[in-house]
Amino acid sequence: MSTLEIRDLHVAREGKEILKGVNLTVRGGEVHALMGPNGAGKSTLAATLAGHPGYQVTAGQVYLDGEDLLVMSPDERARRGLFLAMQYPTEVPGVRVAGFLRTALSAREGREIPVLEFRKLVADKLRALDMDESFLQRYVNDGFSGGEKKRHEMLQMMLLHPAIALLDETDSGLDIDALRVVTGVIRDLRGPDLGLLIITHYQRVLERLDPNYIHVMVDGRIVISGDHSLAAVLEEKGYGWVEEQYGPAAQAPASATTQGAGSHGA
Repeated sequence: MSTLEIRDLHVAREGKEILKGVNLTVRGGEVHALMGPNGAGKSTLAATLAGHPGYQVTAGQVYLDGEDLLVMSPDERARRGLFLAMQYPTEVPGVRVAGFLRTALSAREGREIPVLEFRKLVADKLRALDMDESFLQRYVNDGFSGGEKKRHEMLQMMLLHPAIALLDETDSGLDIDALRVVTGVIRDLRGPDLGLLIITHYQRVLERLDPNYIHVMVDGRIVISGDHSLAAVLEEKGYGWVEEQYGPAAQAPASATTQGAGSHGA
């Protein structure tokens, strides 16, 4: 069972501080939902954890299974079991899905995956996602619809078996059928060997996934944490009251500590 531990994380982009002291622990078997108004820093957190070079960590620590994540290269983080499903997946013309997935799986397992073994592994997963095998011959995200991009990311997660998965608005742009498929895959993968941090704005996703913990980020900090009942309050009242109470004008404290199970009260 893996653990991702974030301690007082401060992050800047182009000299502007975005994350201002994030504390969060995600353990295997837990599902955490991260919510908050646009510009709060949610996607910045996901990108920083994955190793995006455009974000500079100015203070704080991040540990994956007790090891310093911040000194690892992005590919090393992925090999150690950290997975990011991006809000806007990048198009990679000229690189076929099959080659991309086989290379990623070989890197994750530390061995060259034979073609026939790969085909067998991927076949049932394509069926679960309502995808045809011809999808493997397309170029990565090139000309994909929004639903195809998100299904592709779920296919990656099914193959790679990450220890900690960061899902940045995986529900964005999905119709009801695609949302059903994507959330169904996430439910099937849920278990003691996978910790999930899901960034979302939508109550419909939370209803389907029933997260253990819900966190609200405002102005670069996690300011409230709670259970599923917190999502119902946000659905009814929006984020205005949270911003008034915890935003810059309210002189929010330096950080709001969340330490996983047992430390998620409002």
